[in-house]
Amino acid sequence: MIIMVMVVDFHLGGCRSLKEKRHRMTRIRDRFGKLSNLAVCESDYHDIHHRAQWTFIGAGVDRTKIQQTLAQIELYLNTALDAQITNIDFQEL
Repeated sequence: MIIMVMVVDFHLGGCRSLKEKRHRMTRIRDRFGKLSNLAVCESDYHDIHHRAQWTFIGAGVDRTKIQQTLAQIELYLNTALDAQITNIDFQEL
């Protein structure tokens, strides 16, 4: 079993409330939370309205498929969210 972790930090420019932050970032869970080989969660900065951190954990027997899934997520995050990525960390367990 191969497990890969991707941790993504965001800056939400102009975000004025936690409600707005949730609204802007909800698409992540809606889009990727239903995949069977992926766990998704908001992992830090819960009470800071202009920052967010999300963790994606992919598991399976095919390293290439997990890497492709995480790459697709990264592409989506770069193009579809109203937030700027400030850091991405990858780790294989």
